[in-house]
Order: sequence, then C-alpha cells, then structure tokens
Amino acid sequence: MLNTLTFRRTVLGGVAALALAISAPVAQADHIKTGADLRVAVNLLLAEHVNLAAAATGWAMMGLNRNFEAAAGGLDANTVDLANAIGLVYGDGAKEAFLPLWRKHIGFFVDYTVATINGSKAGREKAVANLMDYARDFGAFLNAANPNLPADAVEALVKEHAVTVAAMVDAQANQDWPKAYELQRKAAAHMQMISDALAGAIVTQFPDRFGS
Repeated sequence: MLNTLTFRRTVLGGVAALALAISAPVAQADHIKTGADLRVAVNLLLAEHVNLAAAATGWAMMGLNRNFEAAAGGLDANTVDLANAIGLVYGDGAKEAFLPLWRKHIGFFVDYTVATINGSKAGREKAVANLMDYARDFGAFLNAANPNLPADAVEALVKEHAVTVAAMVDAQANQDWPKAYELQRKAAAHMQMISDALAGAIVTQFPDRFGS
C-alpha cells in the first residue's frame, strides 16, 4: 500500500528516466504546423493523460509500487508535453504557468486516491471540492489566454472530467474492473470534447498560423 508522501512525490515530481522512455514527444514544433496537426496532437495528449492516470491509480489500488511508479513517470512526461504544446502557441510564459496548474489537478486526484485507499470520507470530499475549485481556475486561465474559450464552458468540461475520473477510481477501489474500464473509456472520449474546443479556439485566434 502506497503512503501519501510517496504517491504525491512520484506523480508530481515524475521519474525522469521513465518519463523519457514512456512518453513520445508529440508536442514538438515540427509536428504541429496546421490546425489539423494541432487538433490531433492535443487529442492524443489528453487521451494519454486519462489512460496513464488510470494506470497509475489502478496500480496504486493494488499496491504494486513499481508498476505505479512507471505509470506515474509517464503521466508527468505527458504533463510536460501538454505544457510544451501550450508554450508552442502562447510562449514560454504560458508554458511555465500551465505546468504547475495542470500538475495541481493531478495532485488533487492523488489526494482523492489516497483518501479512498485509506477509507477517509473527509479526505475524499476535500479532494472533490478542490477539483471543483480547480475547474473554475483552469477555465479562467484558458479564457485569459484565448477569449474564444468561455470560462464557464471550460469549467463545466473540467468538472465532468473530474467526476468521471473520480468514479473510475471508486470502481478500481471496489475491484469492479469492467466498470473501471468503461469509465476510463468514457473519460478518454470526453477529453476529445475538451481538445476539440481548445484546438478550434486556437485556430480561430491564430488563423494565419494554424488555418491551413
């Protein structure tokens, strides 16, 4: 069984060697030249985020630390790739702001998973409350970068993401693996809604750069 400190440190800090081995650098500039390239790249990154998070929480529930650490390393590498994609569009300042913000919501999922492992109802409720607050903050962040992304719409999408992933963690805790995989697929599919909205808004904001 993982303790809270080990779980948080591994997810948020990543495992550098595993990160390089597991996650392909799909956010490199030479891969994103058109709006279609951008949409595909963001879709892949966000779906990968869900799948690696599901792997990490599933291994954690089973107490398989080495498996967990590998998945957690890949999850943080995926976070870095997402930040690189944001930086490609909006510059290094936005990249540096996005990176801790995205890791923050992963931290709240860490809190939820650890509280579930420990049977802490209060811990679970606090983690969910933090995720709901985060959804508002993330909506404001994206809206500030791109007015074509309404803050309330982004907030609603992120809240649905949080609720679905939390339900997946619950299914994993109950060893209801068919339900867990059903929710994992649902969460990954939902991420396409987020990535399509994000990519579409960026193309609208920068038609000369990504319009072709």
